[in-house]
Amino acid sequence: MTHGSKADAHVPEVLVSSLHRAARVEDAVHEFIEPRLRRRGWRDTIVPYTGYGTSSWVRVMARLLLRRPEQQPAGVHAVRGWRSFATLPVSGEIVVIDVGDRQHEVRTDRGGNIDVVVEAALEPGWRSIRLHRVGAEPVEAPVRILAPDVRFAVVSDVDDTIMVTALPRPLLAGWNTFVLDEYARAPVPGMAVLYERLVTAHPDAPVFYLSTGAWNVAPALTRFLSRNLYPPGPLLLTDWGPTTDRWFRSGQAHKRATLERLAGEFPDIRWLLIGDDGQHDQEIYGNFVASHPDNVAAVAIRQLSPTQSVLA
Repeated sequence: MTHGSKADAHVPEVLVSSLHRAARVEDAVHEFIEPRLRRRGWRDTIVPYTGYGTSSWVRVMARLLLRRPEQQPAGVHAVRGWRSFATLPVSGEIVVIDVGDRQHEVRTDRGGNIDVVVEAALEPGWRSIRLHRVGAEPVEAPVRILAPDVRFAVVSDVDDTIMVTALPRPLLAGWNTFVLDEYARAPVPGMAVLYERLVTAHPDAPVFYLSTGAWNVAPALTRFLSRNLYPPGPLLLTDWGPTTDRWFRSGQAHKRATLERLAGEFPDIRWLLIGDDGQHDQEIYGNFVASHPDNVAAVAIRQLSPTQSVLA
């Protein structure tokens, strides 16, 4: 059995003292609430996300959350709006990952997240891995395994690129996440057809959806993509709330770091970067082109309408 870890259950005192004050407060609140919720019947739930990899490794992404019993397990895939945040992350706990005939133990970080790269022996295409632990229902997570000869892939923004937003940015995240029913979210006209033609022309090309949205909305976003006939693909989201050194995570930094990671993981792939001109996509993609000119096939920027541009 291979042992991996994103966070240890017992964090050294020196590391705890280096956490941002907001993070320490958040951890203290979680530590206070968790035993009380467990006494009320809340149970561990593993929420799987779509992963990706090659024939020798796979990136596994998931989250261990504490949920009301009526939300487990079916509610994991039916929670909408603010209800997707009515959970509590379970930190420092071991989850077992079965990849083919190999088994790996990993530990959740302070946000309940699992984001690890583990050894694998999988054939190219869509495959499935299994995550389980005592006290939680086992779940299957889809993973996209890229063939060694893949040379083209797509990275797509979400808001205002494939999903109509039309809200001021300061209100966008809150409205889309906490208020709007997922069935009320409209696709950008023509984009699903464009993506379908891209994957038809390049059958082995994966599509990655890069967004500053929170992992809590990943199940709803996955259903949105399926319902509106977008190609399935890994979601590369982020986690809201305090970090070790600041109040909130930087969305721009998340996008830049993710693009750098993909370039490092797949150095032979040339990327089609798709975004919009509403905020920072042009700048982020432009910087990536400048630093990785051989890794970019093209940049496609959707031009927003005057009204959308003003709101964005």
